[in-house]
Amino acid sequence: MKSVFRFLILIAVLGTGAAALGAEDLNAVRGRMEQRISAIDALKDRHVVGESNRGFLEPRGSLSAAVQRTVTEENADRRTVYAAIAAQTGADPEFVGRQRAQRIAAGSKRGVWLQGPDGAWYQK
Repeated sequence: MKSVFRFLILIAVLGTGAAALGAEDLNAVRGRMEQRISAIDALKDRHVVGESNRGFLEPRGSLSAAVQRTVTEENADRRTVYAAIAAQTGADPEFVGRQRAQRIAAGSKRGVWLQGPDGAWYQK
């Protein structure tokens, strides 16, 4: 259920950034992120990755090449989304990412590793 909620938020966020990127580009980003949602959730459930206070995935140890590729691709797409929102709103992409991190933390399920505003890691 939380994945569905996050997906709906993602769609709204991507829609907001349409002015900064072409619709085709945003659709491609959305499609890639949609395809990774369950894999990302599984990595969080296994405590392989956590959510940083900047809105990006962070490894919680060494990662296989395939998992590292997934994390790198997800973070690249998140960076694109944050930049699109920043361009449309006049905000800094770093600010957008930190705001998104707060929403991700609030919606995360119990046991997920999160990084607090002070940089300390904790499990929800």
